[in-house]
Amino acid sequence: MDYNNILENLKKKIYHPVYVLMGDEPYFIDKISDYIAHNVLPEAERSFNQTILYGKDTTADTLLTVAKRFPMMAAHQVVILREAQNLKNIEDELLSYVMNPLSSTILVICYKYKSIDKRKKFYKEASKQGVVFESKKIYDNQLIPWIQNYCKSKSYQIQPPAVAMLADYLGADISKVANELDKLMILLPVNSTIAPADIEKNIGISKDFNVFELQNALGERDVLKANRIINYFGANPNQNPIQKTIATLYYYFNRLLKIHLSKDKSRDSLIRLLGIQPFFFNNYMQAAKRYTPAKVVAIISILREYDMKSKGIGNVSSSQADLQREMIYKILH
Repeated sequence: MDYNNILENLKKKIYHPVYVLMGDEPYFIDKISDYIAHNVLPEAERSFNQTILYGKDTTADTLLTVAKRFPMMAAHQVVILREAQNLKNIEDELLSYVMNPLSSTILVICYKYKSIDKRKKFYKEASKQGVVFESKKIYDNQLIPWIQNYCKSKSYQIQPPAVAMLADYLGADISKVANELDKLMILLPVNSTIAPADIEKNIGISKDFNVFELQNALGERDVLKANRIINYFGANPNQNPIQKTIATLYYYFNRLLKIHLSKDKSRDSLIRLLGIQPFFFNNYMQAAKRYTPAKVVAIISILREYDMKSKGIGNVSSSQADLQREMIYKILH
C-alpha cells in the first residue's frame, strides 16, 4: 500500500491493528504517524487511549504491555513507537504480538533510515495482519514533479523557475522543501501562483544568483552573467559550496551529452530521456547547439578535476571561491 492509499483509508476510518512504517525517507513516516496521532482518536480520548513511546527509552516488554491493554471507554487505543530502530531485536520481540494483534489496538511502528529484514517472519506477518509501508528517498529527477504536486495538493500553483530554485537550493530533502513551502503558503492567498520573487523574498534564495541561473548563463555562454553569479558564490560560500555547484553542473552537462548521443531527437523522447519539465526543453536544446559533444566531454572532465581539487587532491592553497572561478573560466573558454 502506498502513501496516498494509506492516508485515504485513514481518512475513511479504515484502520489496521499494525502499521510498520520503515525506510530511508523520514518525511512520509512522520506524516502518516502524525496523522494517526492527531486524527484517529478525539482529543478527549487521547489522554487515556494514546501512548507514544521511543525506541531508545523503552523496552519490548513495556511496549507489549501497553499494546495488550484494552481501550478505556473507546473503540480503539493508539500506540506509536517512534525511533523503533533503536529498540534491540524488535523483530523477534514483537513477532508473537504481530501474529495475533489486539483488534482494538492500533500499533504504529516507525522504523526510520533503514528497513526491516523482508526475509524474516516478522515482515511477512506484519504484511498479513496490517500495513507495511516502505518510505523511499525521492531522487533528484523526481523532486521537481513532487514539488509541483505538493503545491497542487495545497491548492497552489508554482512557476517552473521557482520550482528549479527550490530544488537546486534545498536538494531532495523533502522535509525541508515541504517546511519552506508551508511557511510560504501562510503568506500567500490560496489558489495563487508561487513565483521566483516569492521564493527570494520569503525563503531567502536569490532569484538571480543561484545554481539554476548559473547553469542557464553557461548554457547561453553569457560570460558576464556567469562571472557575476560565481563572484556572488565566492562572497557567500556557506550558501553556495563548490560541491553543490559541481554536482548541479555535472547533471546539466550530462544531459547535454545525452541530447547529442540520442538517436531519437523528438521532443517527447528527449524530455523523457532527460527527466526534465517541458518548460525547460528549449533551453537545453539551445545549449546543446552551443556546446559540441567534444566540448561537453571536456567540461565533464573539468568538473571531475575540480571535484578532486575541492577535496584537497592536487590543490594546496586555492580557496573554494578561487576554484569555482577557475572552473567556470575553463568551462567558458
